[in-house]
Amino acid sequence: MGDTVVGVYYRPPDQEEEVDEAFYRQLEVASRSQALVLMGDFNCPDICWKGNRARHAQSRRFLQSTDDNFLTQVVEEPTRRGVLLDLVLMNKEGLVGDVKDGGSLGCSDHEMVEFRILHGRSRAPMEVNSGADIHLQPMEDPTLEQVDAPEGGCDPVGSPHWSKLLAGPVTPWREEPTLEQVFWQDL
Repeated sequence: MGDTVVGVYYRPPDQEEEVDEAFYRQLEVASRSQALVLMGDFNCPDICWKGNRARHAQSRRFLQSTDDNFLTQVVEEPTRRGVLLDLVLMNKEGLVGDVKDGGSLGCSDHEMVEFRILHGRSRAPMEVNSGADIHLQPMEDPTLEQVDAPEGGCDPVGSPHWSKLLAGPVTPWREEPTLEQVFWQDL
């Protein structure tokens, strides 16, 4: 499976926005690792993880960062006074399992969260789609290069949704009108 980066983070409730932004930049770098598990008290009590919503701007920015970095939050039960503060985030599906919370350690007022980091053989195998050839084309960025999937294509995400999407014909995006063409056509 390779290396797994494991991090622990504490975010004070009154943390300044510039410190949050510095953390998000570090998170972006760390989430590019082969596998990332990040746990800690993020002090965002207003986040509804099931609906991916939050009332406060700082919490919404945190949600945006987790989405931008393809992180999944796996703790489902409240961890302190009926609120979910202590989180476990991962960037690979199936990386974390057996998540349990309950009880406290010492005199802590937070529930303890236990989980396992699963190794390659414990995780579900990646699905392979043999009916598509994927071409990722650069969009207005000359630093990007065209990438061809292996012959027969593959499902890099391991999701049945990707398999369904790629089972049909794949057309290069350049055959469709660009956003600029559509915009100027309507004027």
